[in-house]
Amino acid sequence: MSDFTHALHVLSEVFTHAGEYDISDIQLRSDRIPYIHTKKGLMVIHSLGQLPESVVLNVIEMLYAGQDVDKYASKDNQLVGQMGVMNRLQEYKVADFSCNGQLMPNGELSGRMRVQAHLSSSGLGVTCRILADDIPDLDVLGLGSDTTEALRGFLQRRQGMGLVTGQTGSGKSTTLAALIDWVRRNCDRHIVTVEDPIEYRYPHDMTGSPPEDQDRVPPGLVTQQEVGKHVMSYHQGLKDVLRKAPHVILLGEVRDRETMDTVIEAAQTGHVVITTLHTNGAVKTISRILEFFPRDQHRSILGRLSEILMFILSQGLMKGRDGRVLNYEFLQNTESSVRSGIASYDGGAKSLEDVIRQSGNVEWDANLKNLYDQGKIDFETFQLNMMNPDDADSNLFIEDDAAFG
Repeated sequence: MSDFTHALHVLSEVFTHAGEYDISDIQLRSDRIPYIHTKKGLMVIHSLGQLPESVVLNVIEMLYAGQDVDKYASKDNQLVGQMGVMNRLQEYKVADFSCNGQLMPNGELSGRMRVQAHLSSSGLGVTCRILADDIPDLDVLGLGSDTTEALRGFLQRRQGMGLVTGQTGSGKSTTLAALIDWVRRNCDRHIVTVEDPIEYRYPHDMTGSPPEDQDRVPPGLVTQQEVGKHVMSYHQGLKDVLRKAPHVILLGEVRDRETMDTVIEAAQTGHVVITTLHTNGAVKTISRILEFFPRDQHRSILGRLSEILMFILSQGLMKGRDGRVLNYEFLQNTESSVRSGIASYDGGAKSLEDVIRQSGNVEWDANLKNLYDQGKIDFETFQLNMMNPDDADSNLFIEDDAAFG
C-alpha cells in the first residue's frame, strides 16, 4: 500500500483501539512500534509493526492539514501556519498545533487532538493528546461532594483567584473545563478563556441538559482565545481580556512573573481568575508563586495571596485497580487561620500543612489513604504517590495489601 494509505490505516487502527480502551495519548515514532496511553498504562499496538519514517511523516501531514484555520490570526502566525510541516520542523525543531477530527475509512470522525510533531534519535515522531468532545460534569471527576459544592460557591464570587495544579497528564484541563461549563450553564457571567491551544469547545446552547432545558439559551457567555492565533502570549492575552468586561477569566497556564502579577491584580480588581501551575500540593504551589518574584517582594505577595486566593485544587491521576483514579488535595481559603497561614508562610511547610488538615480541606496523603482503604488502588501505588512519606504518621498507613488481592 502507498505511504498515504498506510498512514490512514495506522490512524484507523489507533482510533479503533481508542474506542475499545479509552486511550488518552498516541505515540508514533519512526522505526518503532506504536504505543498508546490507556487507563491501565502504556499499551503496544503490535499489529501495526514498526512504522517507516515516510508513514510517520504522512500521519503528521494529515493531522497538520486538519489543524484549526483562523483568518484573523496574526500575520506571524498565519505565516507559520502556511509553512509545510517539514519546513516548520526544520525551522523550529518542533511543531505544536491542535487539529480537528480525522475522517476514518469506516466513515466515523475521530476526536480533536492536541499534536506535537518532533525529532528524536529515531527520526520523526508525533505525540497526540485526544481531546474529549463532551465536557464532564463536576460530580463525575472523582472529587468529594463537599469539594465540588465548595468549588461551585467560589465560582459565584465577585472576585478571587483559584488554582488547579498538577503535573502534565493529571487531568487539569478536564477539571477546568468542568468548572467553566458549570458557570456557563448556571451563572449570568461573561467568561473569557486564554488557552494554548483551545482544547474543549463550549457550546452555545444547553446540549447535554435534560430535554426540557435543551432549547434554553444558557445564562453564561464564553469567549475563547488561543495563544498564537488570537493573542500573542498568555500575558498579552490576559491584559487584553481585562478590556472585554469579563466576570470569569480562565488562563491556561502561568509561565512568568509578569503573568502571575497580572493574575493577582485581576483577582483584586473584580474578577474571578482560574489558572494552573505544574505543582503538587498547596504548599509547593505557594512556593512556586513566590519563585516568580524577588525575595524582597515575598511578604507583600503573601499578603495579597492571603486576601485574594480562593482555593488550591492539586490533583493527580494514578493507576487504579479498575482504571485511572483521581487523587487530590484541596485548600480553601475561608478561615482566618488559613489566611494567616498563607500570609506568614516563610518557606517552611509546617504552618500550611497544619491548616490543610483543618475541617473542610482535603489533604493529599489522607485522601490517598482513603482510596487505598476503599480498594481503589494497591499498596504499591499508595506508596509511590505519597506526598510526605517521611511524615511521622506515615507508619499508620502501612497495612497488609493481601486483603485486597
